[in-house]
Amino acid sequence: MKSVVLKTEIPGPKSRALMERVHQHTPKSVGHGTPLGIASAQGATVTDLDGNTFLDFSGGIGTLNMGHCPPTVVKAIQEQAEDYMHLCFQVLAYPSYVDLCEKLNQITPGNHAKKTVLFNSGAEGTENAVKIARAYTGRSGVIVFDRAFHGRTMMCLSMTGQVQPYKVGFGPFPGDVARIPFPYSYRSHGDAEEASFHALDQVFRCDLPPEKVACIIMEPMLGEGGFVVPPPTFMPRLRKLCDQHGILLIADEVQTGFGRTGKLFCIEHWNIIPDLMVMAKSLGGGTPLSAVTGKAEIMDALVTGSIGGTYGGNPLSCRAALAALETLEKEGLVERANLLGARVKHHLKGLQEKYPVIGEVRGLGAMIGIELADPQSKEPATAVAAQVISSCLKKGLIMLKSGAGNNVIRTLMPLVMTEEQVDEAMEILAESLAEVHQAVAS
Repeated sequence: MKSVVLKTEIPGPKSRALMERVHQHTPKSVGHGTPLGIASAQGATVTDLDGNTFLDFSGGIGTLNMGHCPPTVVKAIQEQAEDYMHLCFQVLAYPSYVDLCEKLNQITPGNHAKKTVLFNSGAEGTENAVKIARAYTGRSGVIVFDRAFHGRTMMCLSMTGQVQPYKVGFGPFPGDVARIPFPYSYRSHGDAEEASFHALDQVFRCDLPPEKVACIIMEPMLGEGGFVVPPPTFMPRLRKLCDQHGILLIADEVQTGFGRTGKLFCIEHWNIIPDLMVMAKSLGGGTPLSAVTGKAEIMDALVTGSIGGTYGGNPLSCRAALAALETLEKEGLVERANLLGARVKHHLKGLQEKYPVIGEVRGLGAMIGIELADPQSKEPATAVAAQVISSCLKKGLIMLKSGAGNNVIRTLMPLVMTEEQVDEAMEILAESLAEVHQAVAS
C-alpha cells in the first residue's frame, strides 16, 4: 500500500489560502521550502490541509529522526504539562533537566567526567560553546570552515561560511574568527585535506597565532553546506593538531547527531573525542532544545551565572528528549539509519549511471547528499535541483536542497521510515529526474 495519497493538485486550495495569509502577515525574510499548509503528521508522513499525504524527506530539517509524533514523546509531554510547564532551572531545579544532562554525559564520546548545560536552539548552543571555550582557555580566536552553517545569531553568522541568504545586510560581525576550506574532495583541484591544513598553517602564520586560538569548531559532516564528508584521516589529524596547541575542538552535531549518520554521533566515525559537543534538532524529539556537553573541568571554568537562559531546558522539552532517546535506543534507529541509507544509495547509484547531472552521491548512514552539476565543468546545476524538488513535491515527496550552490538534494527522512516507503520515495525521485531530464533535453 502506497503512503502517498494525493487528492488535489499541489498545492491544494486550502494550502494556497494559508500561504496567502503567510505572505500577508509574516515577513518575506522568513523563507518557505514548500507551499504546503499541514494538518497532521505521523511517523514518516505529513498530511496537508487539503487531505494530501506526503512522504517526508525533510524531517523538520533534521529534527525528527524518531519520526513525527512518536507516541512515547507525545505521552511524556502530556504528562509533564499536567504537572508544570515552566519553572526556569536557574530558579527552581527539576528532575528532568538533571536526568537529561546525566544521560547526555553518559552517551556522548569519552569516558572522562562531563557536564551538560541546556539551551533552546542549535545557534544558542553553538554560541555558548564558543563562550565556554574562550573563558576556559583565556583566548579569543575561533577557527571555522567555509560552507559551514552554525546558526543565525551574530556570532554564529560570523562563523557561518555562506553569504546568501544568511549574512546579507547584517554586518559587521564579531571578530577574531578565521576561516579555512572544508576538505571537499568533489570540488577540490588537488588534495582537499592537504589544502585545508595548508590554509590552517597560513592562518596561524598570518592571522591568528595558535596561542591566541580558543577553539576550532566543525560540523563533522557539512549539513547546510551540502552533506560533505571529510577524508578519513582529516579528523584524527585535526584532533592531534588541537592537542598540540591547547586548542579546544568543538563538534557541532546539531544536524548530524542522534543516529542520523549511522552512529549515535557523527564524530564517532573517526573515534574522535571532542572537548565540547553541541547538540540540538532531534535531541528534543520535535521540541525546541539544545545542549552543550563537555569535559567537567572546562564546563566548570566559568563564573556562576554567566550562562543559562529563561527557557533553556524547559521541562516539556526535557521530558520529550528523554522519551525520544528511549525511542532511539529501543527501536534501534541508529542501526536502522545504516539500513535505510544503504537502500537509498543503492537507488541513487543506479540513477547516477543514468543521469550524468548527478555528479556525486555521498554521505554517512541516512544523511545522503545528491550533488547535481554540469558533468564537464562541475558548475552547480541549481535550476535542475529546484525543478527536481518541485516535481517531487507535486508527486508527493517532500525534499530539500542544500549547498552553497543550492544544488545538493539531501535526505533527512525520519529513521522510522519503512523500506517500502524508501522505495516509494526513490520511485518518485526517479520519475522526477526523468521528467526534468527530458524537459532540459528538449
